[in-house]
Amino acid sequence: MKDLADIRRDEAETEAMAEALRACLMEAPTAFDASCDIARMLGAHPEGALTRFAFWTPELLDARVPEGDIFLELLDPMEPVALTRARQRARFRRLYVPMLRVEDLCVAAIDGVRAGTREQLGHFYAMAWVDRDGRWHRILDPMAASLPFGPMAPAEVYDTSEMLGNRADRDYWRALAGEVPHKFGPATNILQIHVPTATAGGTLASLAREFDRLSERLRRDLPLEPADELLVGYDAVQLLPVEPTTVYETGPDFWTESNQGPDEVTVELLHPDTTNWGYDVVIAGMAAVNPALLETGRPDELVDLAASLHNFSAGPIRLILDVVFGHADNQGLRALNAHFFAGPNMYGQNLDYRNPRVRAILLEMQRRKVNFGADGVRVDGAQDFRYWDPAAEEMLHDDDYLQQMSDVEQEVAGTRYRPWFVFEDGRPWPQEDWELASDYRAVIEAQQDDDVFQWGPLTFAHNTPFLYGFWLSKYWRIKEMLLHGANWISGTANHDTLRRGTQVNPKLNINTRLGETQMEILEKAYDNPAVSLLTYVAFPGVPMDFLNATARANWGFIRNQDDRYGVKVVAEEAISLKWQVDEYSYSRPNFFRRLKELGFATRAELARFLEFLPALVEVTEYDLDEIARQLDSVEPPLAGPEHYTPRMLKDIARAWMDDMHDYCNVSQALSQLDPGHVGFMRSLRAFRRANPWLRGNYSPVDHFDYLQPIRGRTVFVALRHRPEALGGGQVFCVTHMEGGETEEVDPLTLPVPGIEGFGWQLALRSPTIGSDYIGGPITLRDSMGLVFTRGL
Repeated sequence: MKDLADIRRDEAETEAMAEALRACLMEAPTAFDASCDIARMLGAHPEGALTRFAFWTPELLDARVPEGDIFLELLDPMEPVALTRARQRARFRRLYVPMLRVEDLCVAAIDGVRAGTREQLGHFYAMAWVDRDGRWHRILDPMAASLPFGPMAPAEVYDTSEMLGNRADRDYWRALAGEVPHKFGPATNILQIHVPTATAGGTLASLAREFDRLSERLRRDLPLEPADELLVGYDAVQLLPVEPTTVYETGPDFWTESNQGPDEVTVELLHPDTTNWGYDVVIAGMAAVNPALLETGRPDELVDLAASLHNFSAGPIRLILDVVFGHADNQGLRALNAHFFAGPNMYGQNLDYRNPRVRAILLEMQRRKVNFGADGVRVDGAQDFRYWDPAAEEMLHDDDYLQQMSDVEQEVAGTRYRPWFVFEDGRPWPQEDWELASDYRAVIEAQQDDDVFQWGPLTFAHNTPFLYGFWLSKYWRIKEMLLHGANWISGTANHDTLRRGTQVNPKLNINTRLGETQMEILEKAYDNPAVSLLTYVAFPGVPMDFLNATARANWGFIRNQDDRYGVKVVAEEAISLKWQVDEYSYSRPNFFRRLKELGFATRAELARFLEFLPALVEVTEYDLDEIARQLDSVEPPLAGPEHYTPRMLKDIARAWMDDMHDYCNVSQALSQLDPGHVGFMRSLRAFRRANPWLRGNYSPVDHFDYLQPIRGRTVFVALRHRPEALGGGQVFCVTHMEGGETEEVDPLTLPVPGIEGFGWQLALRSPTIGSDYIGGPITLRDSMGLVFTRGL
């Protein structure tokens, strides 16, 4: 076991690093080319006994810090530190090693540093500098590979070469190797997963075990339960972001130092336990894994999950990583130097994509993260990648940067490749008329690759398929999908749309035929047989499902780090109580424990409080002192605390977020799954995978329409023709989307050009249609659908 006494700076290697930087700065064709080469060097890179450290530190030039006051800080625990403990206190030995500066870069090659692995903890590190008053300042490493205590704490030196070299899916990658980099094309269908709510364990390790268990059951031909079937039939899994997110705004910190001395420091260590949907990133640590998702504290868990998917017994499942480089939360200002940022935006901070160093660092972060073993990348909020053009005096979209993202070459297990790319881009969002103005093709048309995808119009942001008239109101968008949807992600249920659905006023014109309660209506709207038939059979593109929707679990805006605006966020989310929580669910002892401890014993009591809160947030312009006074004056008195204060309001907001996070866990819903419905959805996925040609745009002979006259219902019909080059054949589907029942009708006699004649066979029927139906006259009701095939 190496300790700090064994550590020394290797002068020759340090000078070699500096000389390489000087040559790069001198010889590279452009500043961006130089920055790309430099970005590869940044961070900590252990190799044998030597570890090379490099930081980009323009802030030291800004502060005119002399080179002699710049150090690498190394920290070595003096007693065992267990990454699986919630809380512990440890003493660390500290060593400061001088660094060499080359312009805005600082480097050191150090012998004797211990690198972390799956089995051992590595040394922790950061940069440090001392000002003229003798005060020490710390610079964290944004390129860290391991952040056991989050992005606001020193990083761990980690042996990523060993982690990646020992991966269990090497055969999968080697089979893809060739003389030129392998290029991944589109998946057939995607399952979107939020790791913290996907399993009871809420970690990458527990999710990997779930896929391993399911793979083994399939390999041994063992029966599957409905909960198993939810995960079967996909050839791609897309994880919501797994990067480190924001920390608690006002503490506690996960790394808190005391008893500091020049050679030793005591640290109070907390296991990161933040809850977040993944999109509140600080950019620092994007090449690492969110420690809150790690059961063992080891980033190997993400590699293990990739291997579990790639080695799946029913056939490889691709891994798609969702990356967020379009903005940084304001906490990013704590973790990064100011040169990363280009000013505030609605999410926090814009990033300075025009700065060649920043541009190159972001691309390098992406490269390192995808090298965990991802086959595809989904880019969040691509419309947010913008810069200020002083000549035009406006913000312009940086499509060149988006192209550079998709041009990054990866290497896993010796195989060079380029991932499949999907961009979420709704420009001109957030312009007021974006729903009318966006064509969802800006990135597709700007990119050089034919297989670049975007989220389609029924997938992006606002979707309310439980409002009467929704489907006919979107008919113009559906027609666009038929003509241009081959490179769109389709489907109406995802992390954004389901959350938006929970914010709809229940007093609007709700399709009550979907269910008897608001909970049933919401669940069936986003896990609907007719909608899924439309998505998987009628629409082009690549269908995507969201696990929380297909499991009919709950979902919402999950983030417990806010202090300043936490109460306001809960006021905005309060309406979701009406859609997702009934009296029975609230009464269960395992749900809403924290809110009950604060005095809200029943749902009715909480609902009454949440009726007042949003109104007071608005009328007081979010004055917490005034809100508390007003709540205290309500008659009869509200349930909850005996006396409302701003601090108590924040405690209630935190309890809401933590309780909702627990309530949204998929494991809570599995016992209520309907085997017939889940089995139908699995059969539908199998149909799409057996007919991948359905991804293509409509040809002149294909047909899509709705039955007319409408007569109080929306019924879509679609006829698609398999290309003759693939053997020909036809698929016909009819889906009842909303409204009253039809008269009894034989679907194969509807006025659809091309369905005339014989030879049709029933391929799929929605669960509420009896198993004795094989064709002929039928009365269709809300959410019913049928699929017929001929000549396939």
